[in-house]
Amino acid sequence: MRMSDAWRRGRVGWGWAVGVMAVVATACSGGNGGGGAGGNAGGEPAAAAQESGPRPAPGKAWVIFGADTVLAEVASLPEQRAQGLMNRDSVPDGTGMLFVFPTIEERSFWMKDTRVSLDVAFFDEAYRIIAIKQMEALDETLTDSDGPTAFALEVRMGWFAEQGIEAGTTAKVIFGPGMTVR
Repeated sequence: MRMSDAWRRGRVGWGWAVGVMAVVATACSGGNGGGGAGGNAGGEPAAAAQESGPRPAPGKAWVIFGADTVLAEVASLPEQRAQGLMNRDSVPDGTGMLFVFPTIEERSFWMKDTRVSLDVAFFDEAYRIIAIKQMEALDETLTDSDGPTAFALEVRMGWFAEQGIEAGTTAKVIFGPGMTVR
């Protein structure tokens, strides 16, 4: 998206995040017409299934890559996506932000007011990474997703390479209760 689109869509590239196999609870379950990123009326990605067992806290998601897991803050609402990881002094290892979009389309991010250099992984609706990009702190240059994306995961710069995670990798995402996708 271009700058004007970024403002209109509530995502102007400040710090972002992503993952696979979503459990979208409460607000998105039951076919409520939420129009989720996976394209079904219930707001859940097409590959999502309700899972039992442990789940992260509300507003969080586990983005799981085999033995590596990111505890991600979920940015599913326009105002959350617009704020992103702005004005933070660090993004500790094993943490990040998962951006959940209501539509699948090409995205552009920037690092306005984001003081920590980040990696951003762009995911398709099946939580497969389509691209990983590095973004330098405070750089307002647009970084494109290189294709339609439904999710983005931002972590500390270099984390994906250190874990051997690259484009084509599929993640599993487990959302905490009360997930809302708009």
